[in-house]
Amino acid sequence: MTAPWAPEAPPQTQPITQNDDVVRSRQQVRTLAQQCGLSLVEQTKFITAASELARNTLVYGGGGEMRAGLVERHGRRGVAAVFADSGPGIPDIDLALTDGWTSGGGLGLGLSGARRLVDEFFLDTEVDRGTTVTIVKWAR
Repeated sequence: MTAPWAPEAPPQTQPITQNDDVVRSRQQVRTLAQQCGLSLVEQTKFITAASELARNTLVYGGGGEMRAGLVERHGRRGVAAVFADSGPGIPDIDLALTDGWTSGGGLGLGLSGARRLVDEFFLDTEVDRGTTVTIVKWAR
């Protein structure tokens, strides 16, 4: 899925190659969520999901990038973030989206938790090719 970027605000790209980039990604989506007019609760949900996906991009995908910006569809405004890596991919998407499943030492709430926190969640992955996750939160 390609995010429908709002014409007045092209997406910003943030490389994710080290821990500091996860923090910068979080700051970037916070600013966008505020600009979009999301409530504080909805901002927190989106920022939390984006932070988790940025961390996954670094830890499991070996690094990548985040593109984030304001989006518009059918007169609605929102904020979207696309996380892409060229890592090993996810061999079993259904399993990876199950609460409690982890390929590492985490709690296994990353992908499934992020999915619950946003309005739209799209995951595209191919083994040995990488993973792209797109999330969108709409202003109410």
